[in-house]
Amino acid sequence: MGTAGVAEAGRPTDAGAAARRYEDQIGFVLHSYPYSESSLIVETFTREHGRVPLLAKGVKRQGSALRGVLLQFQRIGLSWSGKGDLRNLTRAEWLGGIPALSGKALACGFYLNELLLKLLARGDPHERLFDSYAAALAALGASARAADILRIFEKALLREIGYAVDLTVEAGSGVPVDPAADYGYVPERGLRRLATHEPAELALPGWVALAIARDDYGNAQVAAAAKQLMRMLLDHQLNGRRLATRQIFSLQPMS
Repeated sequence: MGTAGVAEAGRPTDAGAAARRYEDQIGFVLHSYPYSESSLIVETFTREHGRVPLLAKGVKRQGSALRGVLLQFQRIGLSWSGKGDLRNLTRAEWLGGIPALSGKALACGFYLNELLLKLLARGDPHERLFDSYAAALAALGASARAADILRIFEKALLREIGYAVDLTVEAGSGVPVDPAADYGYVPERGLRRLATHEPAELALPGWVALAIARDDYGNAQVAAAAKQLMRMLLDHQLNGRRLATRQIFSLQPMS
């Protein structure tokens, strides 16, 4: 990596032969919160190591170079050392390449970060999901359709944590979805065909299910059904935990 945009942190607090060093890891800042009067704990999402909490020593001090580098929604080169759950940030470099988010796009970015913080365990690598996250930020920065970007990322996240959404076949039988039939979606199971006039928590016409499967959200009915489906499935995984960013959405709808 080059030297432009590089900031060095204080000495690692974990010394000794058992401490490990990780150099030039690509990542994003998801969230940060105070650790002391001068330091922050920074929750990062890295490509090779997943979620990694880092202690940024002295970052709150006047003139700290790190303050201008540890920005959310920007690709950053990170180096750290130490052992245990909390590692010590030793170096950070802004890598650029993603337009700054604002307005609706910024609110959507906070939503993506909250999903990652609540649904990913620390230390589990998710390289495909990292790439999906980076692509989502780039698309939001390019003023693409925010709702479509959210649905695509939500599906990728569910797939990565072991709950892939298959809307092309009936659960259990594997029979291809009939565009003219009606289906209900059951969390942990999938699509099941509904009898005539049978109620369901979430009913999906076959053609709508197939459109969601191929990420085709141009039709208003498809877009609304996809939003409802993703909300139901994410709520199931959140197990009662609330998303603070949904309050932002209620004030300024994103989709």
